[in-house]
Amino acid sequence: MLRAQTFEGAVMTGFTVAIDGPAAAGKGTISKAVARHYGFGHLDTGLLYRAVGARTLDGTDPFDAAQALSADDLAADNLRTPEVAQAASRVAVIAEVRAALIDFQRAFARRSGGAVLDGRDIGTVICPAANVKIFVTASAEVRAERRFLELSDKGMDVSRDQVLADVKERDARDMERAEAPLKPAEDAVLLDTSDVSIDVAVAQAIAIIDQIYGA
Repeated sequence: MLRAQTFEGAVMTGFTVAIDGPAAAGKGTISKAVARHYGFGHLDTGLLYRAVGARTLDGTDPFDAAQALSADDLAADNLRTPEVAQAASRVAVIAEVRAALIDFQRAFARRSGGAVLDGRDIGTVICPAANVKIFVTASAEVRAERRFLELSDKGMDVSRDQVLADVKERDARDMERAEAPLKPAEDAVLLDTSDVSIDVAVAQAIAIIDQIYGA
């Protein structure tokens, strides 16, 4: 298996892994693990949109929120709530908001130590020339169950039916938006996590990268 030290060239020139997929498919957990494995930086680009969405809930204009985004906004405690998730999906369809955040994402992708970015349009829009592109997916029912358990563990009062409806609504909004719709890049490798554990999914993602750039 190709190990982190094999990517010595990434330290000098940058090495980008783009991981896309719908909500609760596992792309965030996989991306963090892949970044740790290779010693790369990790950026959850969805967090940028969640932070903007959270700001809009108090009446802030989405474009103004995107332009004024700060590190404090990214550290807010409420970014993982269902309300913020829906707000993030709503602001993500706004072309001006996406444009305001593109430069930050692309700059991170070019960092000298290598980078893993996860989101919904990394391989198609943000980093179309990424060295590796992976599209992580799972059935809506599996993803809804994962999200239900996550929210329930946090003490949130939600039902399985409500969470499934929210997942399907967000999928539709993300896939049907005119600006950077959610879809796999033509050269992305599909990774379906519906029937595998997260440990297996992480191992599969690493194997994909090793296979593409292995000896």
